[in-house]
Amino acid sequence: MPTIPPIDIETHGHAGLLLGSMWEPPTAPTWMAVLVHGYGEHIGRYQWVADRLTHDGAVVYGHDHVGHGRSVGERVIVEDFELLVDDLDLLVRRAHEEHPDLPLVLVGHSMGGLIAARYTQRHPDLLTATVLSGPVLGRWPQITDLLQHEEIPDVPISPSSLSRDEDVGEAYARDELVWHGPLQRPTIEAFAAELTTVNEGGRLTVPTLWMHGEDDRLVPIDGSRYGWEQIAASDGRAISYPEARHEIFHETNRDEVLDDLLAFVHEHV
Repeated sequence: MPTIPPIDIETHGHAGLLLGSMWEPPTAPTWMAVLVHGYGEHIGRYQWVADRLTHDGAVVYGHDHVGHGRSVGERVIVEDFELLVDDLDLLVRRAHEEHPDLPLVLVGHSMGGLIAARYTQRHPDLLTATVLSGPVLGRWPQITDLLQHEEIPDVPISPSSLSRDEDVGEAYARDELVWHGPLQRPTIEAFAAELTTVNEGGRLTVPTLWMHGEDDRLVPIDGSRYGWEQIAASDGRAISYPEARHEIFHETNRDEVLDDLLAFVHEHV
């Protein structure tokens, strides 16, 4: 499958300029996808996902959150996730303005899954379907543990926890746009607050797919599954992958994962 290069795009979010990408399909698009990346990373790590979606007919959008990648802001500082949901809304509405007749699917990974779940609660009218990959939902014991410390321990994300594919971890470790330091207290507190907000935000009314690796050591599956059970749509679906780690889109069975995602999309688009 040939790689489709992205087009740089800009969004003026709550704190300033957000830089992102748009990928166009080789033929006229039949649907839209908006990708929402995870903590400490950037949208450029989703080239593989964009390639699969564009070759299925999607025009794909995504931007780097404030404090992430090429966007403005103090690195990985998030004081209120509702503001990141507001930023995402600007991108979703831009996609609808540029392709007003196409259905839109929201795809969020990890922290991006938390943002996507909240967006789906707040703006169901703008979405045809939502996909949550290894989402931070429900209970995340690491957050509770870190908040007990007067000084947050300097424990960055281990590249080996991302995927069984060693190349993924090595590329992550070399990536200068990735944050390789510890979590920051304001961000931890914002995570805790948003988890409560989503847990209490009501069930999703948009068809939603929850996908999770069963050997996810960053966002353990049990806590995320608990959160999914609190908000799952009546026509929602859950899929888990034995032995898969956190980044299921970059796992050794990535083709299976993207096949499952696209099969779900085709049911609703």
